[in-house]
Amino acid sequence: MNQALDFGAGDGFFAANLPQLTAIEQVTPIDVVERISSWVKPMLYDGGRLPFDDRSFDLCYAIDVLHHCPDPLAALAEMMRCTRRYLLIKDHNHNGPLGRVVLAVLDELGNRRFGIPSPQHYQQRWAWVDWIESQGFVRRHWSHPMACHRGVLASTNSLQFLGLWARQHD
Repeated sequence: MNQALDFGAGDGFFAANLPQLTAIEQVTPIDVVERISSWVKPMLYDGGRLPFDDRSFDLCYAIDVLHHCPDPLAALAEMMRCTRRYLLIKDHNHNGPLGRVVLAVLDELGNRRFGIPSPQHYQQRWAWVDWIESQGFVRRHWSHPMACHRGVLASTNSLQFLGLWARQHD
């Protein structure tokens, strides 16, 4: 796999480290803001259409990003437009009011210090997953619940998921 897009790269940790740890040769980090302290400097864009041609990357991934987007489905559509093969999403899902409140509290605690807004656009009842698969992508890997936390926060692992999809050949 040659090229990957790190959508919502944040501090650039994944963009900086994936080439050393995987077969990915080059990662392009992109975000709507640049953090003061980053592993790599992201390409900045306005949050709308990604500034890349269709199918520019072998893999497009977003890690805990989509729920920060004003329109998560529009962001997903852009990622799907830009990938030749794979889409990797690590994010959250809830099935009701309690899960939403828990995610909102964790999001505020985890992101406020970085000045990242928490608009609380969390996936509910797997709506994003169903939509991705309705757009011609086939699920190749699924991890839910995902063991992201230990101790007291381990009770929130049921709100975490990781999915890998492949584009069906046209």
